[in-house]
Amino acid sequence: MVGRGSGRSRLAGVVAVVAALGLVSGCSSSISGEAQPDAGGQTPAVAGSIAPSAAGSTPPSTTASSKAAPLADLLLTPAEFPPPFDAVVLPAQAVPMAAPDLVGVPRGATVDPADCAPPEQDYGPTGTVMAVGTDNASRSTISVELTRSDTSLTSLEAQTEDCTSMKVTANGVTSTVTTVILPPSPINADQTLSLRRTVSTPSSATGDQTMLTLMAQVGDVRIAVTLMTFGATEPPTAPLDEAFTAAVQKVRAGS
Repeated sequence: MVGRGSGRSRLAGVVAVVAALGLVSGCSSSISGEAQPDAGGQTPAVAGSIAPSAAGSTPPSTTASSKAAPLADLLLTPAEFPPPFDAVVLPAQAVPMAAPDLVGVPRGATVDPADCAPPEQDYGPTGTVMAVGTDNASRSTISVELTRSDTSLTSLEAQTEDCTSMKVTANGVTSTVTTVILPPSPINADQTLSLRRTVSTPSSATGDQTMLTLMAQVGDVRIAVTLMTFGATEPPTAPLDEAFTAAVQKVRAGS
């Protein structure tokens, strides 16, 4: 899975991890994407057309803190992903490569303005866990990421409002990352936020990448479920909603 031109750096993190580990059959040929600088990708396919999933804040839930439960126990299993997404749980060593791709800013990248850089994150197994589902037919992925966070989604929303466009440079290639805050989700959680991020790289032969990310906070656990597509692909968003709902409910249940 070697791209052209500047793409020799590597594919977008999530796709590269799944393909390199051989976790999804046929991924390397079915989910292609121009090799991108470590700054991950996102696609324009699902721009804001989701009914039950978008951004904002909901009244605090009555769910007890799930802090006692290991994140790995709260993560969706591959069997719990909606069809047609074939999913795997990423091994701990793959998470630091895949997770930054979901915000378009790889580890070690330079961000301009600097204040738009993502907050520090613990990528260890007690801080971040991930599962990724792949739909080879639509060349899309759904990633479910759980993190421990003592900060509110309100802080992230405020930063996003100030950083609707930023330049991200990795491996000598500069991409433009634009972010749009979408309407609030009605899901039962302490807070919710939905974002559509688009990564545009001049050297990309496959067009932009867009990620539609649905987020929720339940106690100290942050849930982020992301649909990533390439170019002009516009897969249905219903599986994203289904995965997001299942992920939040599982965290709320504490099992």
